[in-house]
Amino acid sequence: MTAVLVTAVTALALVTGVITTLSTRALRSGVRVLLDLLTAAGLLRLAGEPDWNSLAGAVAIIALRQLLGAALSGPPPWSGRQSPARCADDDHHLPLASTGETGKAGG
Repeated sequence: MTAVLVTAVTALALVTGVITTLSTRALRSGVRVLLDLLTAAGLLRLAGEPDWNSLAGAVAIIALRQLLGAALSGPPPWSGRQSPARCADDDHHLPLASTGETGKAGG
């Protein structure tokens, strides 16, 4: 009974992950939903007949979820600007006009 449930949750995880990615156009959201539901499937597998293979599978899914979650939580590498934005008005970058005599500071 639990094997059928685990298979159903795994299949629904894949479908839900793809639908989430397509509907939100955000790969991060789809991967997070997929990994959460795969974690649930792994824990359901442990509820049935716990053995070392089920435990190893659940541990692998949770470790993968943690690693990918940490990698996806930061900003994307292309979001930082490489150079500062250009100003619309460059007049404020010009040197100040001197009033009075040249070469003397102050007045």
